[in-house]
Amino acid sequence: MLLILGSTGPAVKVLQHRLTKAGFKVVETGTYDELTLFAVTRFQRANNLVVDGIVGDKTTGLLLNPAQNHWLSQSDLAQAAQDLGVSMACVHAIKTVESKGLGFLNDGRPKILYERHVMLKRLHKNRLGKITIANARTNHPDLVNQKPGGYKGGTRAHNRLAIAQTIDDTSALESCSWGLFQIMGYHWKHLGYTSVQEFVALMHANEGNHWQAFTRFVKADKALHRALKAQNWSEFARRYNGPAYKKNHYHTKLANAYHSYQPQVTP
Repeated sequence: MLLILGSTGPAVKVLQHRLTKAGFKVVETGTYDELTLFAVTRFQRANNLVVDGIVGDKTTGLLLNPAQNHWLSQSDLAQAAQDLGVSMACVHAIKTVESKGLGFLNDGRPKILYERHVMLKRLHKNRLGKITIANARTNHPDLVNQKPGGYKGGTRAHNRLAIAQTIDDTSALESCSWGLFQIMGYHWKHLGYTSVQEFVALMHANEGNHWQAFTRFVKADKALHRALKAQNWSEFARRYNGPAYKKNHYHTKLANAYHSYQPQVTP
């Protein structure tokens, strides 16, 4: 549940109570008014979160447990804008449309998706040997298969990964998409990491590292980077989201998000 300026009800009253308890005093009216917005943005800034006044899982989570701050910060977004050579409005548009909301599960592990057909390709690429690969396909058809499928989200994806790692650690890590932008592990070398293990360790640390991986991904594709810098949303969406981008209206969503953020943020 998202709470924004104008929201009302018991959830807002709970928010106001938690803000006061955290040292950001506000009257518990049950209405998300301007004073509550001021308290929320102060809390977000103090905790190095994105300062947008929107109370979702990240802000709520830190109000409940200040020790677990691996969420995206305002400085992370500023760094991404600098690295990509684009405005903050561009970065906010990408965050709104292309990121997966939360980069971490409730237990603190990064969100992943294990791809069994990629695992088969990586085992061949990493030269595990015909016998090893044949045994893996026979014993674990749900984890090593020519066909995509068997998808399980959340903690179950990590359970699948753990079993796949017993077949081959590197191939298994390369066969998952990771974090906010679900970047595949096998891109590690192309993106300038020393190993997939280093890439994965950084994905476990914080969402700032997820953004850094995204900026590397964009900069590694000159045409994609050029489209982003020109705010050519159709071309960016085609290259980033694939040929079905029009069906899902990614270009329109990006353009709308970009224009909505322009009055709110400085270039």
